Amino acid sequence: MFLSRRRLGATALFASLALVAACGAPDKPAAQSGPTGGAVPDKPSAPVSLNILDVAGNLQLTQGMIDEYVQKNPSVISKVTYSKATAPELAGKVKAQQDANRVDIDVVLTGVDGLAAGIDQKLWMSFQPFTSRLTAMNDYLPGAANMQKLAGEYGVTVTYYPSGPLIEYLPAKVPNPPKTAQELLDYAKANPGAVQYARPANSGPGRTFLMGLPYLLGDKDPKDPVNGWEKTWAYLAELNKYVTLYPSATSETMKSIANGSAKIIASTTGWDINPRVLGQVPKEAAIGSLNGFHWVTDAHYVVVPKGVSTDKQAAILSLLQSMLTKEQQAKAYDKGYFYPGPAIKDVPLSMAPADSQKAIADFGRPEYDALIANNPIEVPLDAKALVAAFDRWDREIGGAKVKK
Repeated sequence: MFLSRRRLGATALFASLALVAACGAPDKPAAQSGPTGGAVPDKPSAPVSLNILDVAGNLQLTQGMIDEYVQKNPSVISKVTYSKATAPELAGKVKAQQDANRVDIDVVLTGVDGLAAGIDQKLWMSFQPFTSRLTAMNDYLPGAANMQKLAGEYGVTVTYYPSGPLIEYLPAKVPNPPKTAQELLDYAKANPGAVQYARPANSGPGRTFLMGLPYLLGDKDPKDPVNGWEKTWAYLAELNKYVTLYPSATSETMKSIANGSAKIIASTTGWDINPRVLGQVPKEAAIGSLNGFHWVTDAHYVVVPKGVSTDKQAAILSLLQSMLTKEQQAKAYDKGYFYPGPAIKDVPLSMAPADSQKAIADFGRPEYDALIANNPIEVPLDAKALVAAFDRWDREIGGAKVKK
């Protein structure tokens, strides 16, 4: 379930990435109280209040899980205060509190970037001693279990999705969408400016497109962008000739397809469904996969800063075990934001809240079940490799065309 610290070193450089960021400055929470070392009880000696910081937009998926636990377990958690920040500021904020011996953030909801930044600086509590309290982790989906390996002992996967890469388009404007990577390139050449993806370092769909291409093109080593992506870099360089600009955020590509300034964009399951639910993209937008594609996955994690009291650790462990039950995981379907969303096996949509079921029924894709079941699933590149890929893309492919 957990990895050694030595193997975790590979994730450290994710600190430089911004996978998903939520906006807003956190309120100043109450000071840390209670002992931070020694045995962690099964239950806190008195109800605790928790300050939860979200740097991944994860509360959209999990706040309902947390709120219900608090409502049903007032003897464990008396109150929860939520705040949001961006992933790049996370490690500095937590380290400053730890250096001052005043840890006010009890729980962080993060993507791989914030997770790894804290691992690199030794900020996070290890969950290794508590595996017997987190038995629900034994029920991870295979893809979620693989994402858990990136967290090792320092985080717990709470939501998961296969992500992409997919292409998205309006059928009225693209009646015969590309079926292969070569056809996509041919379409771009015939329609300059019509194909668009956001800068990979700033965009989930852009990143999955970048990491998915080596599988689509049959490159020598899809895990090695330095020595194994000869076909991928050549393809991206050729495609770049017909790309007018690279938005700095995925949301800009959604606006582009909605207003017609782009006709085909890179997408993922969540970025396909949720913007259509919200009315940001026309409902009739369609998706496609290119022949030979592999899913490149994504996940969100719970991490706990060192210095949190043992009473609060007890409450967090109990909360986490609840969040990983099938009943609570069903809430992760949300409105398609991280589709499907659950990290645990055997959580069908029929278990989700009624509004989630309606959103997916109205805007979901029946074909996703087969796409997820019938195509290989890959974890993202390790930190060193992904940073190298981003750096080369910025220098040699699209950096000069990124929309500021």
